[in-house]
This record gives sequence, C-alpha cells and structure tokens, in this order.
Amino acid sequence: MLSAKNRAFVSPRKLRRCFSSKQEYTEITKEDGVFMVEINRPEVRNCVNHGTAAELHRAFMMFEETEECGVAVLSGRGGHFCAGYDLKELAGTSVASILGKYELGPAPMGPTHLTRLSKPVIAAVSGYAVAGGLELALMCDMRVVEETATFGVFCRRFGVPLMDGGTVRLHQLIGLSRAMDMILTGRPVDAKEAYSFGIL
Repeated sequence: MLSAKNRAFVSPRKLRRCFSSKQEYTEITKEDGVFMVEINRPEVRNCVNHGTAAELHRAFMMFEETEECGVAVLSGRGGHFCAGYDLKELAGTSVASILGKYELGPAPMGPTHLTRLSKPVIAAVSGYAVAGGLELALMCDMRVVEETATFGVFCRRFGVPLMDGGTVRLHQLIGLSRAMDMILTGRPVDAKEAYSFGIL
C-alpha cells in the first residue's frame, strides 16, 4: 500500500511524457513503455456512463495493439478510482435495457469483457473502487492501492447487481466466503482489510 506522503515518488507525471490524448471522459498517456488510462470524471467520483465505457474499451483495444507499451495502468482522477456505474443514467430505465446497449459492443464498464489481453494491466487505486469500479479493479492483473482506498459492492444497497464479471472474479481472487461477505452486505472494505483478504 502507498501512503499519501509517498505518492509523489511513484507518480507517473514525474516520468517523461511521450504521447497524450485527452478524450471527453478519459485521458491516455504513453510514456517509457507504459500505457496509462485515466478516467476523468472527478465530479462524479469517476462513475462510468455509456460514453466512458466506450472510451475505456477503445483505450484497451489500443493498448493491445501498441507494441511499444508492455504494461497498462488504469487510474481515476481526483482522488477516486471509480465509484461504479453512473446511476443517473440508470434512472428511469432497467438494468436489462442498459445491458442491451452493450450486447454487441463494450461491456457496461467498458473493457471488462476483454479476457484475452496479452499484456498485464495494473489498477492504481485511491479512494473509492466500489460497485462497477470494483469490477474494473478486479479485471486488472494487479492492484496497487493507497491507504485511502475503499472497496465494496455498494450497488447492492440500491438493488443493482454486479453485472460485469465481478461475482466470478471476486470469489476466484479471495474465496467464496469472503466474496459472499462483500456481496451480501455491501459493506466498505478499507485498504488494510483488502490486503488481508488478498484483493491486492
């Protein structure tokens, strides 16, 4: 785990920038062989809407095709990794209709159905990685977290299921008993407990 005081020593912004592309909801930076994808919706704790999901999916397809980059880092701007799917977009509709949008395209959270990436992906987690944000973190091969990190199946509180592989990946990673604890209670799990669970 990384404390706030040590954050500057590992900040990718200290490295030489080779390429940067800012989209509407995300920013891609390639430098020193690292492909960095940052969710840029800090005003909603980096919740993912349909546009963000599409951008994230395209970003990881680009990463797969970028020969000079051997690893990707997924992060969120403004102190939070990702607080899940944007519930404002769900308002007035059903989960089934939302899922229908993604039947032939990206997954609801974007790249979470890309199970055949040939290169490793690291989640750099600060603040909330909850609901769909937890699913994004679980999609990654490694999770490096700050002490501020909070994991949880918060969507459980609103009657919204994990809909993007989280129920499968979570119990594969930490075991069925601990996964059921998180899924059934929807309680927050801080960085220290997440470490003891084996999420990191």
